[in-house]
Amino acid sequence: MKCNYACGTAEHLHARRRFLGNMAAGSSLVVGGLGALTNPSTARQLETTQKRMIVINMAGGLSQLESWDPKPGTNTGGPFRAIETSVPGVHISELLPYTAQQMHNMAIVRSINTHNGDHGKGTYMMLTGRRQTPAADFPRLGAVVAKGLDQHNSALPGHIQVGGGSGARNNDSAYLGPRYASISLGSGTPPQNSARPKSVSEQSDATRNRLRRKANSRFAQRRRTAKTDAYTQNYEQAIELMAQRDVFDISKESQKDRDRYGPHPFGHHLLLARRLVENGITFVQVSHSNYDTHNENFNFHLEQLGEFDRPFATLIEDLAASGMLEHTLVVVLSEFGRTPNINKYYGRDHWGNAWSICMSGAGLQRGAVIGKTNDNGTKVTDREVDAGHMFHTYLQALGLDSAGHFDIGGRPIPLADPAFGPITELMS
Repeated sequence: MKCNYACGTAEHLHARRRFLGNMAAGSSLVVGGLGALTNPSTARQLETTQKRMIVINMAGGLSQLESWDPKPGTNTGGPFRAIETSVPGVHISELLPYTAQQMHNMAIVRSINTHNGDHGKGTYMMLTGRRQTPAADFPRLGAVVAKGLDQHNSALPGHIQVGGGSGARNNDSAYLGPRYASISLGSGTPPQNSARPKSVSEQSDATRNRLRRKANSRFAQRRRTAKTDAYTQNYEQAIELMAQRDVFDISKESQKDRDRYGPHPFGHHLLLARRLVENGITFVQVSHSNYDTHNENFNFHLEQLGEFDRPFATLIEDLAASGMLEHTLVVVLSEFGRTPNINKYYGRDHWGNAWSICMSGAGLQRGAVIGKTNDNGTKVTDREVDAGHMFHTYLQALGLDSAGHFDIGGRPIPLADPAFGPITELMS
């Protein structure tokens, strides 16, 4: 369903800028990172304890009142009921009946206050754990996780965005360098132009790549820059994507599984996300948009969450059944929530003062509900947290020391904002 966005901003369209690499990154950041990529024969065995993360970004601003923190029967509650879940005493919106049956595998944080109502700044905050300033740019969550959990023996990229892409790199890794920038992929098919042309033999292709690497090496001896490193990184990874293109093809999944996830793009995206983490991809981000519901909030959420509910519940069920949920963190987030007060267009506006996030897996307390809001959802009344707390929590759940530092050119830079810490109640 196409949403009539009343706020007039560009961010709600969720357009992704694509770059061939992060050209601003220092060349020292990618030294030594190409060895595994240039060896197509590298054996990659998925360790059972390997941590992974899937982020589902509900772009536009998911209403907490129509999802994780319903307030039926109040002046702000809207028309939808709260329903029981698989955890006694925990209720969520009736728009999420399948998800409700997976609540025993999930946790909800109902007390987020970011004091923010801007799409771009909110997205930045939720994906970096820091407020956006002109003075510094920080890597997005996927880049931090890919760097922190880097498997140098993996030929596949560690940071993937699913939906609307053709294999290009994005500009979201900041000082971590192009190796950890995300690659955008399409709707469950291999990246475009990833098959070797029939007119080029395997032998000719190998010879061509050998000559290219030799020329690049000679060039880099005297004129190496961040741009040349980014080019080399992208090219070598593209070769490996070509060699393993079936990893990105959901047609290799059974028809039964494709039916279970649904025939629409979002279902394809979540099935691809599952397939990617099963094949060792460290971080996958999937977006589900059109939640900027200034108009007809209830109709839009009825349709959008109707599309979201079953595939998401299926993903959690599958990961739990396979045992992967123990080592896979799944997060459903947004840039902010929506106003408890309903406007004259039957919509809800931007609201960062009291909203919710859902999480699952990676050893987090299952069935937990952290924090609460007052009866009509207008303010947090218990355990208020910020984006910085969430960022620390994600990293800790993945086994990373969120109080640690990256060594960037001899300069220590904290993984997460030192002013915050994790939500310890969620940790096992």
